[in-house]
Amino acid sequence: MLSAPLNVDILKALKEEERGLTELNQAVGLPPASTMRSYLRALVEMEALTRRREGGFPGGVSYALTPAGEDLLKVGEVLQRWLGEAPDGPISLGSTASKSAIKALVDGWSALIVRALAARPLALTELHRLVPQISYPTLERKLTAMRLVRLLQAEPNGSSRGTPYGVTPWLRKAVPTLAAAVAWERRYIPERMPHLGRLDIEAGFLLAVPLIELPPDADGVCRLSIEVRKDGELAYAGVRVGLDGGKAISCVTRLDGDADAWATGTALGWFRWVNGGGDDRQVEFGGRTPLARMLAEGLREALMPLALEAR
Repeated sequence: MLSAPLNVDILKALKEEERGLTELNQAVGLPPASTMRSYLRALVEMEALTRRREGGFPGGVSYALTPAGEDLLKVGEVLQRWLGEAPDGPISLGSTASKSAIKALVDGWSALIVRALAARPLALTELHRLVPQISYPTLERKLTAMRLVRLLQAEPNGSSRGTPYGVTPWLRKAVPTLAAAVAWERRYIPERMPHLGRLDIEAGFLLAVPLIELPPDADGVCRLSIEVRKDGELAYAGVRVGLDGGKAISCVTRLDGDADAWATGTALGWFRWVNGGGDDRQVEFGGRTPLARMLAEGLREALMPLALEAR
């Protein structure tokens, strides 16, 4: 929704006050009437806007932000902070450049490209073996789009079997934006969105853990997990992080195996805790509790601030 410049313009135009359709049209640059109607209808259906018919003749209509729309603007603020750190210079939300960056991010995430490359750099042929449901030309096109907006970068290659691509620091920093967006969806339109899946959770942790900064006395293995439903049964998804001298020396998605400490909770519990909007009951700590808290708090510091509180 926020990749479309007109959606952004409409939300911003209604930030301070309700506007009639004519005034709103003028505020967003007088787009074609059919285009404006289509975008407004979609925002109303998403419950981000309310539509009210004004009294009198000829009975015009006016639009206003709902609480969901106000919080969607807050997601936009998180998104703008991320766009402001773009490698080639700040990007403005609502611009053509922002549309390209957001679309490449969302396409790469939904196509499982981000999940695969968050684990390790891969060449196109290797990536295609991991995501065979996407045709080779389509995968190449999506990979190129991500590379052009600097979400991916070429990595040193010791072999001759293609150029491996890995995630950039800027892609890692997109996790707060994605978390804020998911939190908005789960709060306002949960019935329209798929459940948060194991691969989504793994990708988020794999991207975020390298951003964590810890004191040099942080050593051991800690499990970070989120509750998910698999075939109606409770399961867990996340990572096991190996720490040595305050640095993450390993981060794997296999949760079985020994761990000195652990932190677990529901997806909403983690969103609230990371956002500072909840107390320690949102996430349960165990084992060497100080180590688990240290790692989880490092994650919170790396991902803050999230403008949207997931309630």
